[in-house]
Amino acid sequence: MNIFIAGLSFKVNDSDLASIFEEYGTVSSAKVITDRQSGRSKGYGFVEMDDEASEKAIAELNGAEYDGRTISVSEAKPREERPRAEFSGNRSGGYARNRY
Repeated sequence: MNIFIAGLSFKVNDSDLASIFEEYGTVSSAKVITDRQSGRSKGYGFVEMDDEASEKAIAELNGAEYDGRTISVSEAKPREERPRAEFSGNRSGGYARNRY
């Protein structure tokens, strides 16, 4: 099961996240999501574990405090397809000049 964790301290890294969940079972993967440009944590991440361990971890860690922050832990929802942006012909960066 894929678990979503929100409210993480910006100092938490992948191995810290894995160690939080390892006491509930074997962690397949742990990933803190980072900003592409700055490399800084966005304050949330994902952990994959087997279903039984996941349910116990979610029940016990949701609302728990870690590194001075209250974390929110839940089952991750599948990512939805987002429609691609349609261009309306004006490609001037959002500001169209009047041409008289």
